[in-house]
Amino acid sequence: MEDEKRLAASLAGGLRAEGYAVDVVHDGREGLHRATETAYDLVVLDIMLPGMNGYRVCAALRAAGNDVPILMLTAKDGEYDEAEGLDTGADDYLTKPFSYVVLVARIRALLRRRGRGTAPAALSVGDLRVDTAARRVFLGDDEVALAAKEFAVLEQLALRAGEVVGKPEIMAHVWDFAYEGDPNIVEVYVSALRRKLGAHRIQTARGAGYRLVAAP
Repeated sequence: MEDEKRLAASLAGGLRAEGYAVDVVHDGREGLHRATETAYDLVVLDIMLPGMNGYRVCAALRAAGNDVPILMLTAKDGEYDEAEGLDTGADDYLTKPFSYVVLVARIRALLRRRGRGTAPAALSVGDLRVDTAARRVFLGDDEVALAAKEFAVLEQLALRAGEVVGKPEIMAHVWDFAYEGDPNIVEVYVSALRRKLGAHRIQTARGAGYRLVAAP
């Protein structure tokens, strides 16, 4: 169990460095509760969980009509295990030990295919292009270097370009549930994006949030 917790912590740390907000739970029942109460973009689900195994968690989510993309992880190996996981409604399956690079590739593929991934791989707002697959940003022909969190905030704005996106929505997608810092951290990253992309591209809707618009 301690090995599994260390693996989970390591994977979560790596995914946060990639710009994802990650919540970690170590019990199947708690995981089911969290996935039911929170609108996640994707669930990485270990089959061997205490309280309720991954098969049952996945089946319960699907029975409740929750279509969140699910990537199953297991130390088992064999056609039966994979078939059982996919039959309960999982979208993909990865056998441990696995490469972290492969895990990230599977996650990105699922996000592109379903849920948040129904958006185009490249989002364009005027001359600003956000490549969500390669996680790169361009102004015209010039690439703009962004930190992981800066990219994650911009991505949320680009997915709803022209609309007002509230701070709570940005926080929910970019920071995990354990974050207890100042919610004004969103303003810090928006300010950084304005410096790099141009202040006119991100408008403030006072008391409501931010709107990404094309350059005039």
